[in-house]
Amino acid sequence: MSRHTLSVLVEDTPGVLARVAILFSRRGFNIESLAVGPTEVPQVSRMTIVVNVEGAPLEQVTKQLNKLINVLKIVELDPDSSVQREILLVKVKADLETRSHILETVQLFRAKVVDVASDAVTIEATGNGDKLAALLRVLEPFGIKELVKSGAVAMARGARSISDRPVRSADRSA
Repeated sequence: MSRHTLSVLVEDTPGVLARVAILFSRRGFNIESLAVGPTEVPQVSRMTIVVNVEGAPLEQVTKQLNKLINVLKIVELDPDSSVQREILLVKVKADLETRSHILETVQLFRAKVVDVASDAVTIEATGNGDKLAALLRVLEPFGIKELVKSGAVAMARGARSISDRPVRSADRSA
């Protein structure tokens, strides 16, 4: 199986997320990551969906997604020609002996401390999945108390945009 990142422009209406997720579920695909948020166009949201599937079944799902009335445009993003980021918040045990080493690690990974308590620090890091996994491996010996990681957000590199022209609900081109 291979990892695919889809950027899907949808109308910002109730139920769209559920309908999109159901299409993947019906095919037996597990969505590895899902992030949804507003775009530069009012009333249009972008879904970034990461899924591990074979190529042909994914093509079937994208054709079915295109048939949904609220889906405006779907683009598969190539990892080499796109920017993909996730955000991580991790709470690490930190006593007087380990705190300075944890702070050095935070600087090394270009992360930042967002909360300090007497027995823990909360760290925010942004980057690709590999960078965040490496940070977690380094912090694990200190004791991870809690963590949360967002889904991936992604867009194509360069000047080209998924919404180069105005997107309207009648616009069904891919």
